[in-house]
Amino acid sequence: MSSEPITVLADNPRWIAVFKPVGVAAIPARAEDPELSLRHRLQAQLAAPLWVVHRIDRETSGVMLFARDADAHRALNLAFQRQQVGKTYLAWTAGAPATPHGRIELPLHTARKGKMRPAQAGESGALAACTDYVLEEQWQRGDTAVARLRCHPRSGRQHQIRVHLRALGCPILRDGLYGLATFKPPFDGLPLARLALHAAAIEMPRVGEQPAQRVEAPLATDLRVLEAALHRACTPTFGPSA
Repeated sequence: MSSEPITVLADNPRWIAVFKPVGVAAIPARAEDPELSLRHRLQAQLAAPLWVVHRIDRETSGVMLFARDADAHRALNLAFQRQQVGKTYLAWTAGAPATPHGRIELPLHTARKGKMRPAQAGESGALAACTDYVLEEQWQRGDTAVARLRCHPRSGRQHQIRVHLRALGCPILRDGLYGLATFKPPFDGLPLARLALHAAAIEMPRVGEQPAQRVEAPLATDLRVLEAALHRACTPTFGPSA
């Protein structure tokens, strides 16, 4: 178990926002010591109970929120259900979308081995899902592109951004479930060993006496290394450096 403390990004009597490191499960994972999860580590660090209100994937870095009491937990769960919580992710992708901004409205369906897939038209069990995206920067690498997208999921389905971006033709780099081609040339030489997805910000509504607040998470070190490599070794074709 890591001895490094969890970085607190914002804290108040109703909720706490922290930086989730890469490789750490948000809640206890199967066949893994529960004390390794982010929730258990943070509870031990704070010597206080916490309530989980949302999750991000193990291989995703960035901001994650916990409620500090049962009332805040109920209020935050309702806010997430009503899509009153703003979420911003950064994704580095193999390939770029055809347009620099857009909305992906593609229902999803559960698949085997914990995965999700696009639902077929009229399929029973389909889950409505919507993701807005903006192309921030693009580089040319070999015969194809690498892009950085700012994504705003309007719904909260499992693996939503990952499946939506693959359906758009630009899977996230190092996605072992939905982007196996991103491990092959010309992307294999990029200095990154995990899913290139970062929870960059979360916008909280008012919770009790706690006013609305936006919390941002700095880029993880490995993503800063990736960015530096793209600027150094690839040709910019869109964005501030193009």
